[in-house]
Amino acid sequence: MTEANDAVVRITGLSRRYRRTVALDGVDLEIPRGGVFGLVGENGAGKTTLIKHILGLLRAQSGSVEVFGLNPVKTPETVLGRIGYLSEDRDLPGWMRIRELMDYTAAFYPKWDSAYADKLREAFELDPAARIRNLSRGQLAKAGLLAALAHRPEFLVLDEPSSGLDVIVRRDILAAIIRTVADEGRTVLFSSHLLDEVERVADRVAMVYHGKIVVNTTMDDIRATHHRVVLRASTAPDLPGILSCQQRGSEWSLVCHGELETVQAAIHRAGWELVEMCSPSLEDIFVARAGKSASSLEDWK
Repeated sequence: MTEANDAVVRITGLSRRYRRTVALDGVDLEIPRGGVFGLVGENGAGKTTLIKHILGLLRAQSGSVEVFGLNPVKTPETVLGRIGYLSEDRDLPGWMRIRELMDYTAAFYPKWDSAYADKLREAFELDPAARIRNLSRGQLAKAGLLAALAHRPEFLVLDEPSSGLDVIVRRDILAAIIRTVADEGRTVLFSSHLLDEVERVADRVAMVYHGKIVVNTTMDDIRATHHRVVLRASTAPDLPGILSCQQRGSEWSLVCHGELETVQAAIHRAGWELVEMCSPSLEDIFVARAGKSASSLEDWK
C-alpha cells in the first residue's frame, strides 16, 4: 500500500511506437493521491495509449509505469482490484440485464458494496430487468459507471466518459460522481477532449501533445498566469507572453501568459486603450498553446 502522500501513478520515460507512429515519447507523469486529474489533448494525441499502460493493457516498450507502487502488467489482479474504469466504448455484454451485470461484476471485487450499487442504480434510474443491448447511450454510460464505482475504488479512470452524451447525463457524471469520489479522498483520472468539463472539475491538468506531456500544472496556476486582453491599437500589440493574437477592426484580442502586473504595466507604457481583461477559458488557452511549436509548449510545465 502506498502512503497517503504518495503518487497513485508514477510514469518515467514511457515511450511507445506503432511502426512509424510515435504514440508516446518519453512521458514523465505523476498523478497525486486525492482529487481530480484532468488529461486533455486532441484525438490521437496519446491519451488512451497512456491510459492503457496505466491499466496494464500495454507493456512499456521503454520506461516504467507504477500504479500504487506496483507494475500493473506484472501484478494485474492486485492493481486492477483497486481501480474503477469507464471506457469511451462502454464495452458491456449486451445479453445481460442490469441486475445480472451487477452480480457478475461483484464476483470480481471482494469490496463490492451491494447497497451502494443499488443506490447508484436508483439514482441513475436504471431498470434492473433491462437488457444492456436495449439501453440508450446515456443509460449505457450510467451502467458502466455503476460497475466502475460500486466497489468504491481508490482510483477511478474515466476515458472520454461524456462522449456522445446529452447535457443532463454529462452533468450527472461530472458534478455528482467525480466530485464525490475526489472529496472522499480517492483519485480520479478524467481524460477528455471536452475542455470545459475538465476545467469545471479538475484540480490539476496535464496536456498531451504529439505523445508528449507538455503541460502539467494546477488549475489555480493556469487561472493565475493566463489572461485574455482586448485592446484598441493601430498596430498589433507586442505584449510579453503573447500566445495568440486576433484582430477585429481596431480591436485586438490576445491571450497572454505571465504575471498580471507585468501585462498591465506593458499596456500602460505603450498607451494602448484597454477594452477588457479577463481570465480565458481552458479551451482558449489550449487552442492558443496548440498554435505554438512543441518547443514553446515545453516552456509551460
